[in-house]
Amino acid sequence: MVHMTAITMAAEAAAQTAAALPDEAGGDGSPLWIAGAILLLLCFSACFSGSETALTAVSRAKLRRLADQGNLNAQRAVTLTDDGETLIGAILIGNNLVNILAASLATSLAIALFGESGVAIATLVMTLLVMVFAEVLPKTYAFTNSETVSLIAARPLAWLVRISYPVVLAVQAIVRLTLALFGLKLEKGTRVLSREAHDEIRGAIDLHHSEGGVVKSDRDRLVGALDLAHREVAEVMMHRRSIVTLNADEPPAQLVQSVVDSPYTRIPLWREDPENIVGVIHAKDILRAVDAKVREDGEVDLDAFDILALAMKPWFVPDTTTLADQLKAFLSRKRHFALVVDEYGALQGLITLEDILEEIVGDISDEHDIDADGVTRESDGSYLVDGTVTIRDLNRYFDWTLPDDEAATIAGLVIHEAQAIPFEGQSFVFHDHRFDIVRRSKHQITQLRIHPKRPAKI
Repeated sequence: MVHMTAITMAAEAAAQTAAALPDEAGGDGSPLWIAGAILLLLCFSACFSGSETALTAVSRAKLRRLADQGNLNAQRAVTLTDDGETLIGAILIGNNLVNILAASLATSLAIALFGESGVAIATLVMTLLVMVFAEVLPKTYAFTNSETVSLIAARPLAWLVRISYPVVLAVQAIVRLTLALFGLKLEKGTRVLSREAHDEIRGAIDLHHSEGGVVKSDRDRLVGALDLAHREVAEVMMHRRSIVTLNADEPPAQLVQSVVDSPYTRIPLWREDPENIVGVIHAKDILRAVDAKVREDGEVDLDAFDILALAMKPWFVPDTTTLADQLKAFLSRKRHFALVVDEYGALQGLITLEDILEEIVGDISDEHDIDADGVTRESDGSYLVDGTVTIRDLNRYFDWTLPDDEAATIAGLVIHEAQAIPFEGQSFVFHDHRFDIVRRSKHQITQLRIHPKRPAKI
């Protein structure tokens, strides 16, 4: 520890200068004054140590809330933590200064009282005093009462930062120069006290869940909302193999019937090539047009309908768009449906507002939805799973921790781990689960059985 090293160095230095003290140093009461000064310096050291711990551990969100309510000390604390590098530098300078001074005085006093053996005595006593009363005790208290200590320490620390600012700048310059000599680099604007708000909130949610304060469903919703900024539409979109599309050149009557029979309300229309999407037809628009025609003429000729005239212009979005950005785009455009393309403009799938909301609240089903969960629990505790089921859904349903960085679906995960397209009957074990390939169609794993190592938490 830096403070312990400082004490040892100060003791050695003080041993040389203490010889000048009179041997009868106790006659005029000077030892009492020196002892009092040492205790005062230890109190300052405790204040520095506790303030450092408090400002490191305190929640910046709480400080910000108090500052917005007009609390001056909270405003000072927020200002201090905004420039954490300068704050820590000022605290360390002040703390080392008082520790070294206290060690020097203690060594001088011990030599005057005990002779040459006073160096060892002063080192031992000061080490214990600094460790217990200037380090462990104040830091323990400050950690458990970080908000209170931060508010109390904010004003004196603000003065300390102002007074020591030139020295702190000089020290920082020396540090950066030293790092540069060793080929290391400290990014400009690095905040010593700051942490990613996302990781802090997620960690708090997981902690409360593990302690029973947050149930699994609430944790999934909160974490799902946080993850929107880090997940891309390609991870949750409906793949183009599963999209229902209609050929715009088919007879209008047949198109109307296909729209009515479909479980979906919005269906892409294509011409010449299935990837050449020319419009998106909404079932409500067709029904309104038919109803208006019936009211006007009493009958309707579906073959005379111009479906494309009722279709909306297709909206294409990149597959790398984050879910948070796509959600904002849906709300600003007042649209619920977008087609996803890759960097070459090739159709990859479609994304809806409901898909993004399901990442937060879980599966949303209505009376017209097709049950396509694709997961069946077997009597032996295993799960029969369709290859298209997403890893994220399995993790959320069963509280598993399968990685979804390299693949979105469970079939993709198996292919990635196996580094090949497995055959039926093959089995693999990874991530504490056993995967049996049940069915394969051409180059696609369509069904597999998963044997979890541990029972699922539902």
